[in-house]
Amino acid sequence: MEKTITIDGKEVRLRATAAVPRLYRIKFGRDIMSDIARLSRAYDKATTEDEQMDVTDLTFFESVAYIMAKHADKDAVPDTVEEWLDQFETFDIYQILPEIVSLWNLNTLTTAKPKKKQG
Repeated sequence: MEKTITIDGKEVRLRATAAVPRLYRIKFGRDIMSDIARLSRAYDKATTEDEQMDVTDLTFFESVAYIMAKHADKDAVPDTVEEWLDQFETFDIYQILPEIVSLWNLNTLTTAKPKKKQG
């Protein structure tokens, strides 16, 4: 799955495929599934209980966004998260994170029916 979103007035392509968990693990040494689940919980808490996301969550967000952007456009995206983030002045994580989580969730949907329900 691929999606183009706008970050700080710039169009950014993001790509979520089966390769993303491996790319994320190789680059950051972490499990993207756990990190996206944590980000979703932190986002929900921040938007319903008026709390801010902590620094660790922001780091996970930056890493997930970066790896999806790098996967979508290897040549246009720099080799480090810092260089990639440097191209943006400011942006609202609360607008971008739902787009990333949505893309990831679409990627992980299955069209197969469980065997128990087929009969």
